Amino acid sequence: MTRIYFNEVVTRDGFQIEPGFIPTDSKVALIDALSLCGYAKIEATSFTSPKAIPMLRDADEVMGRIQRVAGVEYTVLVPNLRGAERAMEAKADELNLVMSTSETHNLSNLRMTRAQSFAALAGVVRYVDGQTPINVSLSTCFGCPMEGDVPQADVLAIARRFADHGVRGITICDTTGMAHPVQVQRMVEALQAQLPHTQLTLHFHNTRGMGLANILAAVQAGITRFDGSLGGLGGCPYAPGASGNVCSEDAIHMLDAMGYDTGMDVTKLIQLARQLPQIVGHEVPGQVAKAGRITDLHPAPADVNALRGLAS
Repeated sequence: MTRIYFNEVVTRDGFQIEPGFIPTDSKVALIDALSLCGYAKIEATSFTSPKAIPMLRDADEVMGRIQRVAGVEYTVLVPNLRGAERAMEAKADELNLVMSTSETHNLSNLRMTRAQSFAALAGVVRYVDGQTPINVSLSTCFGCPMEGDVPQADVLAIARRFADHGVRGITICDTTGMAHPVQVQRMVEALQAQLPHTQLTLHFHNTRGMGLANILAAVQAGITRFDGSLGGLGGCPYAPGASGNVCSEDAIHMLDAMGYDTGMDVTKLIQLARQLPQIVGHEVPGQVAKAGRITDLHPAPADVNALRGLAS
C-alpha cells in the first residue's frame, strides 16, 4: 500500500489563535514528543512579528531548545525577508512561505495584493538561494469566504510561477473548509499533471465536516503528503468561519485502518492528543482520542456472560 507522509502543524497553525499564551516549555515538550511519532515534518513555529501573533513570540527560543530527531524536518512559517533571516539563523530545515490565491483574502490577511505578495516572496526565494528548502502554502485554493469560488486556473498559475522559481514544495490549502471531494480530485489531478516534480501537500480544514473525506479523495488521486493538527486545533484568524484544521490523529487512524502505510505510531499520537486539553485549557475537536481506535475492544457486560451460560 502507498506510503503517506504527515506534517504536524499544531504548535504553529494550531496554537496561533489560542487566546492564552502557551508556555514555551509546553511547546518544546510537545514538539519533542511529536518528533517520536513518525512525522515527516513538524511546523514548529513562525518567525513573524510578535505584535502580529503574540502566541509565537518565543520562536527563536523554541527552535533553539527542541531536540531534533533524524528523519524529521522542522519547518517554520516565514512571512517576509526578515523572517527568513531569523529562520535561517535558527537553522530551520524548511521555510514555509504563505500567500492567498484570493485577492480579497490576501488583502485581509497580508495587507498586500497577490502581485505584491508574489514579488515579496520571490525576493525571499532569491535571498535564500537554495541554502534551505522552501515550501509555499497557497491559501483559499478551494474557495474564499468573501469571494466565493477561486478559479482552479488561478491556483495552477500561481503554483506554476513559484515552481518555476525553484521552490521545493507547494501546499494547497482549504483555508475555510470549503472543499468537497470531487473538487479535490479535479484540483490534485491538474496539479500533478502540471507539476510532476514538485512536492505537493494538501492542507484541509474540517469546518463543514468534510476534512477526512477530502483527504481520502486526495489519497485516491495520488497525493501522499498532508498537513494535520493534533486534536484538530487551529483556524485562520483572517478568514470568517474558519474552524480547526483536520485532526492529525483522526486522519492517520483512518488511513492506518484502511491499510495505508503512514509510518506513524498511532498509539503514541493518541496519547499525546489526550494530553492536549490540559495544555490549551479546553476540549479539542478530535474524535479518536475520545472514542479510541476501532481495534480497542471492551469487555462484555457481566449479564451478557450470564446469558451465554443460560443459552448453553
